[in-house]
Amino acid sequence: MDLVFIRDLRVDTIVGVYDWERQIKQTLVFDIDMATDIHRAAVSDDLQFAVNYHAVSLRVSSYVEAHHTALIETLAEDVAKLILTEFKVPWVRLQLTKPNAVLGAKSVGVIIERGMQPSAEPVA
Repeated sequence: MDLVFIRDLRVDTIVGVYDWERQIKQTLVFDIDMATDIHRAAVSDDLQFAVNYHAVSLRVSSYVEAHHTALIETLAEDVAKLILTEFKVPWVRLQLTKPNAVLGAKSVGVIIERGMQPSAEPVA
């Protein structure tokens, strides 16, 4: 199985548990890995058979900007579910980082994996 990935997708949204966090937008950073088989897209050179990382990026950004959660855990679950259902990938790994959330740390965050990671098939 192959991976299509998006790195360092930055989205501004309202997120947090403290009152002051609910008043300002903060930048969240997403790293997304999606399992897929790229063979048909590669052979045909046709986007319709590929996971369109541009479309995924736009959809994730619009979703995150519009949905304000207290916890990044909730947001990570919601975004993973969105990717699995709307982009028909069998497995997703999502790293969601909240920069500068803790004094002295560059960032904090969560990494989740959802769906069924397909087993590797022998190369013919």
